[in-house]
Amino acid sequence: MLIPTGQPNALQGARILSIALNLPGPAALARCQAWGAFCTKLEPPAPSEGQSADPMARYCPEAYSDLHAGIRILHADLKTDAGQHLLHQELAATDVLITSFRPSALRRLGMDWDALHAAYPALSLVRVVGMRGGRAEEPGHDLTYQAAAGLIPPGTDLPSTLYADMAGALLASEAVLRSLLARHATGRGVLEDVALADAAHWLAAPRGWGIALPAGDVGGAHAGYRVYRCADGRVAVAALEPHFLARLYAAAGCHGSPDPRAPATHDAIAAYLGTRTRAELQCLADEKDLPLHPLD
Repeated sequence: MLIPTGQPNALQGARILSIALNLPGPAALARCQAWGAFCTKLEPPAPSEGQSADPMARYCPEAYSDLHAGIRILHADLKTDAGQHLLHQELAATDVLITSFRPSALRRLGMDWDALHAAYPALSLVRVVGMRGGRAEEPGHDLTYQAAAGLIPPGTDLPSTLYADMAGALLASEAVLRSLLARHATGRGVLEDVALADAAHWLAAPRGWGIALPAGDVGGAHAGYRVYRCADGRVAVAALEPHFLARLYAAAGCHGSPDPRAPATHDAIAAYLGTRTRAELQCLADEKDLPLHPLD
């Protein structure tokens, strides 16, 4: 998996420690590592030699491998004196700590914000939680946060990817950058809460505005922005701008200026695409500079 790097040395010299398991925390840490930060993950003791206690290593070894490439992995039981000693040894040399525990669990481990800030004034804390405030203790996962945001497709099919988790990872890596900027300005660490429910609602915003609903231009009402059947599969068409739609309309053998919402425009484009193979449509895209992508 390609993790976008941006400026590969943007976080050179920053030290990030994570005790976050599953997907959002490791994905955020991987982004920081790709930007040049020195990243360490503190995991619970491994169940056996060569294994990880992170559930992600069991349910998707490929994801675990991708997200932990280049990450320094340590093991400690934070409920023991030895584990606490290792934790605080690391915290003393850390700029930003990423967690994904519920607030009550952090308090039991002596890692609530007040305690950490008193012991390490320059340390920032990025807490990845399900929901903010008083609801941070409620159980949930990507699926429930997507459901609350209205991102679940009709029927019983699952979403095509883990939108809340991955968007939460983006927000968490963004929070790391904010906290480092704040510390640079003031010399003191800050607390950043990242809620996966917020991440899902952020992704759902175009539906709330109406543009991604069936009556919206990117929800199916615009003839140039749809998935069409072709002769041997499907093609995603994103000819949203008038000049792109005009080129596609002309390629279909039509004349005049197309009305993107007119049924006749939809029908003409659908009829044309339905007679072309994916390979032919890829050639059309290359020749006419059209934003379309054949699908398997």
